[in-house]
Amino acid sequence: MILSIHGVTKSFDGKDILRDASFHVENNEKVAVVGINGAGKTTLLKLIIGELTADEGEITFSKDVTFGYLAQNQNIDSGNTIYEELKEVKKDVIDLEESIRAAEEDMKHLQGEALEQLLNRYTAMSEEFKHKEGYAWKSQVLGVARGLGFADEELDKSIATLSGGQKTRVALGKLLLQNPDLIILDEPTNHLDMSAIRWLENYLLNYKGAVMIVSHDRYFLDKITDKVIEVENCRVSSFTGNYSAYAVKKEQKRAIEWNAYIKQQAEIKHQEEVIAKLKSFNREKSIKRAESREKMLDKIEVLDKPMDVNDSMKITLKPICESGNDVLTVEGLAKSFGSEKLFSGLGFEIKKGEHVAIIGDNGTGKTTLLKIINRAERMDEGTITLGAKVQIGYYDQEHHVLHDEKTLFQEISDAYPTLNNTEIRNTLAAFLFTGEDVFKRIGDLSGGEKGRVSLAKLMLSDANFLILDEPTNHLDITSKEILESAIAGYEGTVLYVSHDRYFINKTATRILDLTGGQLVNYIGNYDYYMEHVDERMQRLLGGADAETASGRTTGTRIGTVAGTSSSDKNSDGALDWKAQKEAQAKKRKQEAALKKCEEEIAKLEERDSQITLELSDPSVGTDLAKLRKLTDEQNEIGERLSELYDQWESLSEDG
Repeated sequence: MILSIHGVTKSFDGKDILRDASFHVENNEKVAVVGINGAGKTTLLKLIIGELTADEGEITFSKDVTFGYLAQNQNIDSGNTIYEELKEVKKDVIDLEESIRAAEEDMKHLQGEALEQLLNRYTAMSEEFKHKEGYAWKSQVLGVARGLGFADEELDKSIATLSGGQKTRVALGKLLLQNPDLIILDEPTNHLDMSAIRWLENYLLNYKGAVMIVSHDRYFLDKITDKVIEVENCRVSSFTGNYSAYAVKKEQKRAIEWNAYIKQQAEIKHQEEVIAKLKSFNREKSIKRAESREKMLDKIEVLDKPMDVNDSMKITLKPICESGNDVLTVEGLAKSFGSEKLFSGLGFEIKKGEHVAIIGDNGTGKTTLLKIINRAERMDEGTITLGAKVQIGYYDQEHHVLHDEKTLFQEISDAYPTLNNTEIRNTLAAFLFTGEDVFKRIGDLSGGEKGRVSLAKLMLSDANFLILDEPTNHLDITSKEILESAIAGYEGTVLYVSHDRYFINKTATRILDLTGGQLVNYIGNYDYYMEHVDERMQRLLGGADAETASGRTTGTRIGTVAGTSSSDKNSDGALDWKAQKEAQAKKRKQEAALKKCEEEIAKLEERDSQITLELSDPSVGTDLAKLRKLTDEQNEIGERLSELYDQWESLSEDG
């Protein structure tokens, strides 16, 4: 154990933020800290690093443990370049290397005892240099810089000229290069594109130390974490497993808590009715019995009411008017800003009912593409054709559709005057605005709250073709899940840009990857994309000449190769569909086998723990027959578990 949190309580202005929080972090453990916005996650991190002091409780690090902390926003004040700033972390190694080089030079001019002393010092410095991986410091610095999305030509940029997001990436790079025993990260993926996020995932998975992460990126948490710390209603709970495992266990725990609460409330009500009845008899014996029951009732530890699950807050997005089958056709689209060309020759089609996600690295032109389709940005070349009866509903990151001077209630009622008070309140409640919240000014809302209001207005519109630019930005996990449910069940057509891979995985039926000025088509969700992206990109980059000569693009590269016929497109689409179905069948079979394997492992591990507990009983030690029986059973379980672990590993690799 490298970190212990025991009975920690923290309040601000008399309001509890954390109450009796307890958990621990083991060496090499990867821990997620989750909870709604304002639950106290960042407060917890600041208590751990010592920025805040707990009102009660203890926070204890193991001896000599080092930690590094990355806040959500960094304002690095430095005259260094990016490379120089990252290099600062390796200053001790660089200084040591310079001392070694100087010693090598001095040895040329020394003899006798002075030379021998310098040789001994040189040997010690060389050993220390090797121990600190000094020979790899340059490659480590460059590897981290490139992994976090900095091109080599950007490394000479001054820190002072960088944006807030770029400075945060530099700070993250410095933290990773420090290599502490515990890395503590607050929303580390906020300023990273997908390539950088995937790199960071791999880096943290292989990191020889513990990691604690606050993040709303559920796909990221699924990939990395093996424990989830939940902050909810001032309480802290610990769950083993990744985010998906936590979500399942959380629902089970919530159901148990609700049942216990309802049962206790019913019992309290029953006892109160009995007490009232006994008192109504107005006899000495009955009154004493009533008083006895009242004392028993006072001793009951009343359970807190579990937080609402918002099961009633389900958004239903259903177009009032259906569009034709052909929703959008884009041909020969090109856009440049000055000498910088974003893309050219782009072409794709979207059919009714499709949910299409556009992904790609920062700066590739995804948002610009959406703005062009929505007539908010002019194109240089190309044509955009909307189908019959298509009505666009557009959601942008800047929330230009909102009016800062209005209240939430006014924003909805002015836009949709036919709605009554109840309908407006129900709509806002679906996006977690209840009670007096509806009278807040738009200008006083956070970015996430403004996002929810914009989505509420979109829900009420007559649109049947939703165009969304980063719809989950600034939303907490609860709000994301509500939106996911709405989009997944939406009967109209959706085109959106998002970096939220979990959201894409839940809602997309097709993915367009904007890379290198081209669109690459994947018929499936994000998991399907990840399964095929490497193979497909190799095929596109390696076989472009052959594909061009044959007039085919294997149904993947869109609007970049001339001469692709309609029949070719249909044929390739059918091949893609068939391959997808075969892959899905194979995946379902593999998932079933994996689930069965995991269930047997869990069952045997539980029995193994029971046996270990039984063996710790002193009475078993004197019962040789029982001792032998338990030992034999535990050995058999160990052998079977070894087989199952191998089987699980094989199935996981196949998946």
